[in-house]
Amino acid sequence: MNYENIVTNIQGNVALVTLNRPEALNALSTPLTIELDDALGGFGQDGNIGAIVITGNEKAFAAGADIKEMANKSFVDCYMSNFITETWECVTQSRKPVIAAVAGFALGGGCELAMMCDFIIAANTAKFGQPEISLGIIPGAGGTQRLTRFIGKSKAMDMCLTGRMMDAEEAERAGLVSRIVSPESLIEESLKIAQTIADKSRPSTIMVKEAVNRAYETTLSEGIRYERRLFYSLFATEDQKEGMSAFAEKRPPRWQHR
Repeated sequence: MNYENIVTNIQGNVALVTLNRPEALNALSTPLTIELDDALGGFGQDGNIGAIVITGNEKAFAAGADIKEMANKSFVDCYMSNFITETWECVTQSRKPVIAAVAGFALGGGCELAMMCDFIIAANTAKFGQPEISLGIIPGAGGTQRLTRFIGKSKAMDMCLTGRMMDAEEAERAGLVSRIVSPESLIEESLKIAQTIADKSRPSTIMVKEAVNRAYETTLSEGIRYERRLFYSLFATEDQKEGMSAFAEKRPPRWQHR
């Protein structure tokens, strides 16, 4: 498929998706999210792809949802079209690890899209925020929920009620961002991290993602029980046998991804 709002390419075992509406600071229009849904679905089916990176440009990862598109929507329009849920959730539904590589603004829907990814690598120019309150609305793509889980109630309340932005350093201290790198090395470092993940056994990386996500969606005892079952199940894979044999024989493992 030829995309108009995103650019995709594959490097090694990693898929790179670049949001490409620079004239609108990569505002997340419906056509863009439809293309993102299609691309992630394709990469999910591609057995050679082990990890995915989503990025924007140096000015903005994404400065929010497309306000011009939303301005005249009614409740019925949003409800009947299943707005946001219909296409945005493709990021959370990806079984393969997804990394957000963020430079510049990640505001509103852009911050929410970054939080849908499994973790965030930020350039030191990154700025995160949920400014929807200034438009007379609230975050609608998980901002009040994921932000609270990631950085705690006090900071989430602060950001969502005032609309203030959080820079990369504060975001890292608060736990929103995994690592900070220079703007010049953002894509290179993110792809390197993604390739490190893609080089691992595919069943294991998928199960790690499932287990960590379960950690903040359930109780501790239930999460540990779930983790234990996944752990046991990996002893039925060829990769477990290969990984442990390779360790004992002091050689790199040759993963079969099964």
